[in-house]
Amino acid sequence: MARTQLPKLDTLSMVTMGLLMAVQLVLSRFTIGNQFIRLSFTFLVVALIARWFGPWWGMLTAAVVDIVGTLLTGNPYFVGFTVSAVLGSLIYALFLYQHPVSWPRLIIAQVLIALLVNTVLNTLWLTIMYQTPFWALLPMRLLKQAIVSPIQIVLLYLLFKSHVTQTIYHRLTR
Repeated sequence: MARTQLPKLDTLSMVTMGLLMAVQLVLSRFTIGNQFIRLSFTFLVVALIARWFGPWWGMLTAAVVDIVGTLLTGNPYFVGFTVSAVLGSLIYALFLYQHPVSWPRLIIAQVLIALLVNTVLNTLWLTIMYQTPFWALLPMRLLKQAIVSPIQIVLLYLLFKSHVTQTIYHRLTR
């Protein structure tokens, strides 16, 4: 019986991943916007980890950061949001890991995350947690994703095309 195991990491990769996880935890404390439309920059770190380290490490770090972040805030933990974090990381990895970064790949990945994860699943989790009507929440959450997703796509493209990001990526993949 074949065992699936995480790809081995060298010291530089482990340190980089740990730093990115710490950055993600810090960034999760800062958002831009109002109560309806809030933009956090943690998606940038999730996408970086997924691109640089692949689906297995991406999903593992997404789960760990979600759990640790929830514990640090004192908010109630709900496993559904961990599932969403893992699925979002998996989608980024499927479109970005070992593939050239392009507008179509970024757009498809972000639209899938916006629709499946952020709109449908996260709305379902909120419905379960707070006994709110799913169909009452859905339109507003869909509108939010329609506004935020184009901004996220542009930010992801700028991040992945930056000289610093490309230099680190080439250093990690040697």
